[in-house]
Amino acid sequence: MNPLCGRCNRVVYPTEKVNCLDKYWHKGCFSCEICKMTLNMKNYKGFEKKPYCNAHYPKTNFTCVADTPENLRLKQQSKMQSQVLYKEEFEKNKGKGFSVVADTPEMQRIKKTQDNISNIKYHEDFEKSKSGGDAPPSQPQTPNPAAYQPSPAASQNFHYEPAAPEPARPAAAAPPPSSGKRYRAVYDYSAADEDEVSFQDGDVIVDVQVIDEGWMYGRVERTGHQGMLPANYVEAI
Repeated sequence: MNPLCGRCNRVVYPTEKVNCLDKYWHKGCFSCEICKMTLNMKNYKGFEKKPYCNAHYPKTNFTCVADTPENLRLKQQSKMQSQVLYKEEFEKNKGKGFSVVADTPEMQRIKKTQDNISNIKYHEDFEKSKSGGDAPPSQPQTPNPAAYQPSPAASQNFHYEPAAPEPARPAAAAPPPSSGKRYRAVYDYSAADEDEVSFQDGDVIVDVQVIDEGWMYGRVERTGHQGMLPANYVEAI
């Protein structure tokens, strides 16, 4: 049985049949819906199972949705549902591996809070290390007393008085007999033991006897006290 034409609804015979758009057409009935121009299989365009020419083919346009209160409410509700679904999915996948976390307002707030905590912790550690709270106190190094002896030329330009350390001295011995040697103090010295003598820069020390390379025995002319004194604190007159 021969089918009916999609345009005129009459019987279409095989010699004049056109099969297109899920319908059968007479060759003369296969034409544009608007201008009625006869079409063929090469120049037609179908829209909703109807033939059109290129000039009258319907064009689809996007519709702009107005920001009405109802549409804004629906938009906000959709956004809240998306966040709820995201949090549910996050709780399900927690601990299963690394994943890309969406930059939601809640995640931005948490990230900012973590950054503030990290900065506070960093500054606390920095101040603690700066003040030496965690580091053990460093032991002072004993410099060489000979390095602080000023040269005659340098003493004319400036006066430098470093705190010379106490050199190791031998055990206290009995005062040797007087030899009449005189020395002048070039640094201040405070006695660190009972058998030592204190003096100031410029004091004259008489009756000096050399005990070893580092220590002498003498009497301070200004005070009349006598005892052991470091040799690198005085110079011969």
